[in-house]
Amino acid sequence: MTTIQTLRVDPKYVNDLKKGYPLILKDAILNKDVLQDEGDLIRLVDQHNRYVGTGYYGNQNKGIGWVFTTKEHETIDDEFFKKRLEKALSLRENFYNDSNTTAFRVVNGEGDGIGGLTIDYYDGYYMASWYSEGIYSFKESIYNALKELVDFKGVYEKKRFDTKGQYMEQDDFVMGTEGDFPIIIKENGMNFAVDLNDGAMTGIFLDQRDVREAIRDHYAQDTNMLNTFSYTGAFSVAAALGGAVKTTSVDLAKRSLPKTIEQFSVNGIDYEAQDMKVMDVFQYFKYAARHELKFDLVVLDPPSFARNKKMTFSTAKDYPKLLADAIQITEKNGIIVASTNNASFGMKKFKTFIDQAFKDTNAKYKIVEQYGLPKDFRATREFPEFNYLKVVFIKKLSK
Repeated sequence: MTTIQTLRVDPKYVNDLKKGYPLILKDAILNKDVLQDEGDLIRLVDQHNRYVGTGYYGNQNKGIGWVFTTKEHETIDDEFFKKRLEKALSLRENFYNDSNTTAFRVVNGEGDGIGGLTIDYYDGYYMASWYSEGIYSFKESIYNALKELVDFKGVYEKKRFDTKGQYMEQDDFVMGTEGDFPIIIKENGMNFAVDLNDGAMTGIFLDQRDVREAIRDHYAQDTNMLNTFSYTGAFSVAAALGGAVKTTSVDLAKRSLPKTIEQFSVNGIDYEAQDMKVMDVFQYFKYAARHELKFDLVVLDPPSFARNKKMTFSTAKDYPKLLADAIQITEKNGIIVASTNNASFGMKKFKTFIDQAFKDTNAKYKIVEQYGLPKDFRATREFPEFNYLKVVFIKKLSK
């Protein structure tokens, strides 16, 4: 942890880094060959050897690390992490005080000044997700700070940095008392079952909280709702609680079925009155078209990238086709909730996908409202690419 490498920054990247751009891009560094071990601290300098920032070496997607500070004399030590954590916790005070919502993000990586790490809170349990070996090397400082600053039932972790940047299978329990999973968390008064020690996923994507609330409170009443790539059916639960006549949840993963039944059950919803299909979403669109099924409310929240035996799907390439298929089975004046968490393009580009899909199907539309990340998912305002979530509520017009 004491090793500090000096890296020279390509002049065209200096200004962004000085302004607070937190990711150290591979292309931004002129002498990458001096890098040794992930977790080493990095001193960034410009072509005249002037100080730019201090960060750490850790491979993550297109980056080789994150900037911790642009203050030359700030030391990266236990106290540094404690202060960052303290600030993050104080910014979530409203969430801690809200008895209707007991799960939220406490540290959102670079948005809270610790790139490569997220920490989520689940009703007394904390879950840290580590996105590189580099940031994981600071785990002791961060866990000690957490111990000092909060009371917890238990702490779990997800290591998401194996050779392909994927989750590493392990027992994820770190300290405290082990949870008796699933535990039930609250979100705007809705119940969700979560398991913090069952592989990469917990059972709920916390970044969609505002969207689920909007569906329940403003869009679900008296609708026939379709939830594609439904995972554990959280959007379907929100729709059912908001007065949907019926929900249909479609996901290719076999485990989505028992998990969706569980989410309906913990909310007192009769799951047998709902429809659940374990099948490929594109196949389902064909099935729905053949059977002339139509929906008033359709949710599209695909993974950024997916592959099955027959096809490969990428949101950056295939979203317009996915949306076009959804438009065909949406009632006139129906609502499509188009969502993506792909950080490689922004809202402007996403809206061109929407426009293309409606042109391709000769349908007219109106954007009713849109969402990004909720308040607890702090993002760097100057750099919108870190606000990866894009959700657009689209009305399919009758003329």
